[in-house]
Amino acid sequence: MTTFDDREHAFENKFARDEEFQFKVTARRNKLVGLWAAEKMGLTPEESGAYATSVVQADFEEAGDEDVIRKLLGDLTSAGVETSDTEIRAALDTKLVEARRQFIEEA
Repeated sequence: MTTFDDREHAFENKFARDEEFQFKVTARRNKLVGLWAAEKMGLTPEESGAYATSVVQADFEEAGDEDVIRKLLGDLTSAGVETSDTEIRAALDTKLVEARRQFIEEA
């Protein structure tokens, strides 16, 4: 019976590590896309950092990416930047790959 218990604990631990990794990658992606949007809006480096943090925090409003997309689309439009839902989704995809690469390189 202990072999099955050990396997169960191993799977639970792997699941927890995978979930934590995915959370960190998503937060990093949101920060990177926030910096991307800040550059498009012409924000200063100090403003860019604060804005990127606000994008990370926006992701806690609801599950999925819609809350982040809504924030980015609204902020970019308010700043007079021509953009679309498709462009933002493409940036999210690109920054997700970059965030994963950064974590792998750090390990």
